Amino acid sequence: MRAAVQHRYGPPSVLETIDVAVPEPGRAEVLVRVGAASVHPGDYFVMTVRDIAKVRPGQTVLVTGASGGVGSFAVQIAKVLGAEVTGVCRTGNIEMVRMLGADYVIDYTATDFTRAGSRYDVILDNVEARPLADVRGALAPTGVLIPNSGRGGRWLGPVVRIAKARAQSGFIRQRLRPFTSVGKRRDLLALADLLATGQVAPAIDRTYPLDAVAEALAHVGTGHTRGKVVVAV
Repeated sequence: MRAAVQHRYGPPSVLETIDVAVPEPGRAEVLVRVGAASVHPGDYFVMTVRDIAKVRPGQTVLVTGASGGVGSFAVQIAKVLGAEVTGVCRTGNIEMVRMLGADYVIDYTATDFTRAGSRYDVILDNVEARPLADVRGALAPTGVLIPNSGRGGRWLGPVVRIAKARAQSGFIRQRLRPFTSVGKRRDLLALADLLATGQVAPAIDRTYPLDAVAEALAHVGTGHTRGKVVVAV
C-alpha cells in the first residue's frame, strides 16, 4: 500500500510517499482502510471548548482563527451549545465564518478585538497574535481564556505561553485554562453525533492526493487555511 513516511525532522519536503507492506492486525486488533485524512490531527480536541470552558447557553464566546481547521469547528460547536459567537479572521474569510454560524465577525486587519471594548465569557485563542495580557483585556472579569496556539517561544514553542497562563491563573479572577489534547471516546462520539445530524460540518479548504502530502503540509504551514486540508488516500 502507499504511505507518507518521515525519516527525519525538517520542512514538509522531508516527507516521502512509498510502498509499504499492509500491516497484519494482531489479536484484538482490526485493520482499517482509510479513504481520506485531515492534515491536522486534532479536530476533535475542540470538544474540550465544552469540558474546560463549560460553555453554557447565552454566554458570549470569541474564537480567534475562526476560519482555520480548529476555529471553524469551535464556532459551530459553540453555537450548538447555545452561545453567542464572535469569530476573528482576515477580510477574505469573513463570509465563510458567517456561514459557519458566527453571530458577529471581526476582521483582524481592520479591528483589534482586544481594544474594541467588548468583553467575552470565553475566548478560544488559536492564533497567539496578541500577548496574554492584551487578550485578557477582552475577557469578562470571571471569564475563561483558553490559549490554544501551536506557536510560542523560540526554543520551547507553546510551552512558554502555557506556563505563563498557568502561573497567572492563580492570581486573578479570570480563569486561564490551556489544555492538553487527550482523545476521549465520549468526545469523539459526541462530535460524530453532531456531524451525523448536520449540526456541525467540516469546512474543506483543499484536497490533495497522497503523493502531494508535502504540499498539503506546506499549505497548512502558511497559517491561512480556510477550514480543513484533506489528503485523499
